[in-house]
Amino acid sequence: MYSMVRFYSGPGAVELFDLLIERKAEVESILRDVSGLVSYDLIKTAEGGVTVTVCEDKAGTDESLTKAMDWLKENASHLGVAAPGVSEGPVALHLT
Repeated sequence: MYSMVRFYSGPGAVELFDLLIERKAEVESILRDVSGLVSYDLIKTAEGGVTVTVCEDKAGTDESLTKAMDWLKENASHLGVAAPGVSEGPVALHLT
């Protein structure tokens, strides 16, 4: 498995996560189509938020990033949120 964590903070980040939560059914629908999706978590923080995507392989996390960036351009560009910090790598331990 492979994981990607995206960190959003700064101007507009809190508003972005409010929007994502408000439209979570739409976000879920988009991400459910990601090839090899194992799990997706959206975590709201005081500074904005974090998303954690786990897929069967790197191709899946890359696809999720593309879909997320497309959605942000289409639905949240007015918020002026900076590009997220991204960390990614193979999953060493996955508990459910």
